[in-house]
Amino acid sequence: MTTKHYCGGELVAEVVRSGFSESFHRGSVAVFNGEGTVVHSVGDIASPVFPRSSAKPFQALAALRAGWKPATEANLAIAAASHRGEEFHVDEVDSLLSSAELGEEALQCPPDLPGDPAARRAVVAHGGAARRVYMNCSGKHSAMVAVSKLNGWDPASYLDPEHPLQQQVAATVEEMTGEDIAATGVDGCGAPLFAYSLTGLGRAFHRLTAAVEGTEERAIADAMRHYPKLIQGSDGVDSKAMIAIDGLVSKGGAEAVQALSIPGVGTVVVKIDDGGQRAAMPVALRALVQHTDFLPSHEAHKVIEELSWPEIYGGGQPVGRLRPLI
Repeated sequence: MTTKHYCGGELVAEVVRSGFSESFHRGSVAVFNGEGTVVHSVGDIASPVFPRSSAKPFQALAALRAGWKPATEANLAIAAASHRGEEFHVDEVDSLLSSAELGEEALQCPPDLPGDPAARRAVVAHGGAARRVYMNCSGKHSAMVAVSKLNGWDPASYLDPEHPLQQQVAATVEEMTGEDIAATGVDGCGAPLFAYSLTGLGRAFHRLTAAVEGTEERAIADAMRHYPKLIQGSDGVDSKAMIAIDGLVSKGGAEAVQALSIPGVGTVVVKIDDGGQRAAMPVALRALVQHTDFLPSHEAHKVIEELSWPEIYGGGQPVGRLRPLI
């Protein structure tokens, strides 16, 4: 069987510098209403894409379904996070590992320096080196190795696609997206990565955020909402958006994938063709405002404007903006 590949999208954003259109981003967008029905789309929303870290909530869901019982809600949030290696992120990863009586040496994500500039400078200034717990996926890996230990599964092979945990992840993904997995790859952290359509990704986020209280899906959505700074850090766009917008679950992924979902309001998923991360959140927020019944508060409106129209600088001064075109 030949896998159908993503075919690309339409013009969704431009960069305007000093009144001149300097660059353009093309991509695809799927917008769902509060009932989970597609109400607007741009580009190719039917062919498979790799969702990258936008899939982390579903990997965390698979860990819960495999029997993992996080010691705290914050432990669950860090399992769904793409953190920046700030001190409170590292403390939370250490907490998750400690609760499972594991250490950093159990992780198989690659060593890295913190993604947060200030945290990275602090590590380097003190003579520190790259560590696995600094890597942005270390929360996810900690949950994976913890649930493997709990079930007596080989912790040394937890990244093998045939490992029982990864089989649980695959089954969870297919259930939440309503689609068969189109392709399997390797994510930047070394974990198996499953391809499915933007429609499937949006369906999965709708099901996650619309879940009723007491379900594992709702537990993950609530953990992300309650601990937004764990999800992407003090200056992350996911974190800023979730702090500002009541009820929002926001999760970006590498190569410019972005998912936003508010229960009863709508869900938006975006893939920018060139992998330009700067365009993903602006386009997603613009679609949420333009094509759902979302009514932001005054305070939320200010943050949405900041994130939807990021400034372009020249000589240290703002000289233009990235402008969503949907």
